[in-house]
Amino acid sequence: MLRRTLSALALASVLATTGIAQASATEGRGARVLDVMTFNIHHAQGTDDALDLQRIADVVRRSGADVIGLQEVDNNYSGRSNWSDQPAELAAMLGYHVAFGANIDNEPPAPGGHRIQYGTAVLSRYPITAWDNTWLFKSPGQEQRGLLHATLDVRGRAVQFYCTHLAASSQTDRLQQAPQLVDLIGDADPAILVGDFNAVPSAPESQPLQTSYTDAWAKSGRRDGMTYPAEAPTERIDDIYTTHKVKPVVTRVVHADPTASDHLPVISRVIVAP
Repeated sequence: MLRRTLSALALASVLATTGIAQASATEGRGARVLDVMTFNIHHAQGTDDALDLQRIADVVRRSGADVIGLQEVDNNYSGRSNWSDQPAELAAMLGYHVAFGANIDNEPPAPGGHRIQYGTAVLSRYPITAWDNTWLFKSPGQEQRGLLHATLDVRGRAVQFYCTHLAASSQTDRLQQAPQLVDLIGDADPAILVGDFNAVPSAPESQPLQTSYTDAWAKSGRRDGMTYPAEAPTERIDDIYTTHKVKPVVTRVVHADPTASDHLPVISRVIVAP
């Protein structure tokens, strides 16, 4: 048992070292190396029921991620998050650029007030030169979901970054939403898609993504990749997908603070072709 454990640790070390060395070598040839993350932050309410946005920022900072796709983000949404502008506050805490896609977007509670919004966000160490948010298919009674798209200027290289959060309680909706993602992304390359897909990779609704993109975990993942529920995860539903010109070299689940959210974040070091 000890021998097997040591072998697994040695293999993990080799994988990590190989990935870093490969990234360094290709960076010197004009490629770009990015650490990308997906993180469902549950409006910063942790598994201990504490609302703590700083805790989310700390997890991101310690991970070293360059660009992060966030799900379940509040923007002046309600008292559950103290009516705060979470995308702006996180960007300020980290010193990152930010784009926010409102999938719930309601009138302010009083004239002149802030709109009530909830959705996804992109935080980036690199400038965001353009962004847009497209609403996805929604059947009656289901929550609106979207695809947030940000164009990043990564040291002169344009990288298309997408963040989504598919329907939680309707496979019918996810079966419509997944191919819609593929259509919206089209032939964009280099491109990275991250999100909470609310379906394991083997599920029928995941197949359009599995056949169109590289699953970073399947390509370069370490350990089992489970992300939900955070404190005792049994499902891999938070994923990173890449197009042809983006190669994942090391992918892992971040266990730095399992109480920060009900999901664990996933981070992947990727090489973007020149």
